[in-house]
Order: sequence, then structure tokens, then C-alpha cells
Amino acid sequence: MHNTNLFGVSALFDSPDKIILVAKKTAEAGFTNFDINTPYPIHGIEKAMKLKPSKLGFITLVFGLTGSFIALFFMYWTMSIDYPMIISGKPFFALPAFIPVTFEVTVLLATLATVIGMITFFFKFPENHHPLHDTNYMKQVSKDKFGLVIESTDKNFELEKVKEFLQSLNPISIEEIYYQAKENNSVLEPRFLTLLFVIALVTSGTTYFILNKLLYMTPFDWMSTQLKLNPQKPSELFSDGFGMRTPVAGTVAQGFIPYLSKGNPNPTELLENPYLITEENIKIGKSKYLTFCSPCHGNFGDGDSRLRGQFPNPPSLHSKRARDFKDGMIYHVIVNGQNSMPSYAPYLDNEERWAVVNYIRVLQRAKNASESDIQFAKKENVKNASN
Repeated sequence: MHNTNLFGVSALFDSPDKIILVAKKTAEAGFTNFDINTPYPIHGIEKAMKLKPSKLGFITLVFGLTGSFIALFFMYWTMSIDYPMIISGKPFFALPAFIPVTFEVTVLLATLATVIGMITFFFKFPENHHPLHDTNYMKQVSKDKFGLVIESTDKNFELEKVKEFLQSLNPISIEEIYYQAKENNSVLEPRFLTLLFVIALVTSGTTYFILNKLLYMTPFDWMSTQLKLNPQKPSELFSDGFGMRTPVAGTVAQGFIPYLSKGNPNPTELLENPYLITEENIKIGKSKYLTFCSPCHGNFGDGDSRLRGQFPNPPSLHSKRARDFKDGMIYHVIVNGQNSMPSYAPYLDNEERWAVVNYIRVLQRAKNASESDIQFAKKENVKNASN
């Protein structure tokens, strides 16, 4: 039997090597409800105490997986069910694009759950009346000493035997630690209510003054009176009252050569194709063609539109007229559009336009192969088969 008001017995030691040995001997003596307190982390102390692996990792794992599921489900429901967006044939559930958000939510939920779980379930915070608080023992282990506390709830705890055991470890000092009397302070006490009212009054008054008065006084009003043009808003700076301005005629971005025949249905001079038909160039051209051109021209350029009834079918890209087009003419049509076809200049940069031109040439040659092309293909097939 022991004093019910007794928390435990503590002992102080003066070196990390000593406290590891003490922890090991305490565990070998059969004590399980004991703790080690040190001014800094000591490697290997958990093994000496024979501590079981923490269950905190399970909380991290469960909430991390929960965060992944919530993020993926929310994006799937938003993009595929509630508000599906059809953009150039992209899938509704674009998993690669969702990974960054999924990662962030996973890490956020796992981190918060780990910290909150550690503080509440494992450390039982907020607990500001722990018996070790304000003791000489805690003051010493917070500076340069190393301590052991055997709690009275241990199944092998007997006060005299515990003291005898601790003395055998040659400690600096031994101290009995008792539970402190708890103070019960009601939240309805007049002093607390008065303090709460004063804090609320000062906080709300200060916030109101800053947001409604101070920010409109010089020099703190620079955010509201700054000289700027807001989109879709009028402006007194210009005589016509418009804040949004069109670029000055002839303006060219630095390092960019504009297409001089843009906006002209009859080009004065056709450009030469600066890109060779390489595997990489054809790969880019195929990707852009299938994204922007195939809905009307078909996957193989036959003019078999998938948008029947919405737009008139375009002519086949395999007609003699289309095959006789120079590369610069196809480039010109991509930039300016033709008939019901709009301009695709905003969606394709210069390299991508020429890549589409090269891919159209590949389609045309595949569908209108010459005898020499067929013979060459047969030889290549035989060579590949022999290899």
C-alpha cells in the first residue's frame, strides 16, 4: 500500500551515460510505469527503457490516407459529376493534374492529426497541473541533470523498496513527489467575466478602428488610393473613359518576329518551313493535330467531322488542291483560319504550327503513297522481320 497522494519517487543523475544505465536497470528490475527526463534527446534511451513502438504512426497513416481519399474524391466529384469541363479532349479525371493537390491535402491532414493526436491523446494536454511541475526535480532536469521517476501506479511499487533500489543506483538526490491540490476556478467568477469583457471590447474596438478609420488616413491609405487600372472598370486617366487599352498598333514583343500576313486572306509572301520532319517534330504535330484539328478534319484528314450538324464538314486534306498547297500556305490557314475555320494562332505557338504542317504532310503521303514509297516500305518490313 502507498500514500494515494504520492505521485512517485524521483532520482537525479549527472551524465547521459549514467541515465542510460539507470533506465536499463530499472526496466530489468520489472518496473514499467517510469519515465526518464533529460535536458536534450539521448539516442538509445527508448531501447534501454524497453519502450514499445508508439501508436502515433497509425494516427498519421489513417489521417494521411483519409486526406488522399478526400482530395481525390472531391476533385473527381467536381470535375466529373458536378461541373465537368470539356477541354480539347482531356479526360474528366486527369489524375496527373490532381496529384499535387492530393499530396498537399495528405501531408496537411497527416501532420495536423499527428500533432493534435500527440498533444491530446498521448500527452493528455492541456494538462497544466502535472505533479512534476514547479518541482526542484523538473528545474534540474531542464538545465543540466538527468532524472528518473518511478510512479506509484507501478505494479511493483513499494515506497521503501523503491527508495532502496534508487539508492543502489548512486543518485545525486532522491525526492518524493506528491500530487498538488487542484484549484477549482469557475468561469463565472466576476473577475474572469470582467477580464473577458475588457479583452473583447479592446479587441473589437481596435479592429474596428484599424479597418474602418486608420487604413483611410494618410499615409496608411496607399492601398485604397493607389494609381492603378482595374479590369472592366472605367478610368479618368484617358479621355474615352476606358481603363482597358488595346496594344499600340505595331507593338511587337521583344525577341518575337510577327507573321506579317496575319489577318490578310491573300498572303503576299509565304513562309518556308524551317523544321525538318523528325520523329520528335511529328510526335508534337500528331498531338496538336488530334487535339485541335481532328474534331473537324478527322483523325486521318478525310474531312469526316465528329461535329456533324454543328459545322459544315471541311474538305479532305487529301485532295489535289490541298496536297499542292505549299507548307507556308497551310501555316497561313492555321494562323488566319479559312471559311468557317477559326484562327488557331492563340492555341498553337510557332513551332507547334509547323509541327502540325509536317504531320499533315505525313498523312497525305501515307494516303497517297507512290510506287517507290510502297517498294521502300516492303523492303523495310522484310528487313525488320529478318532482324
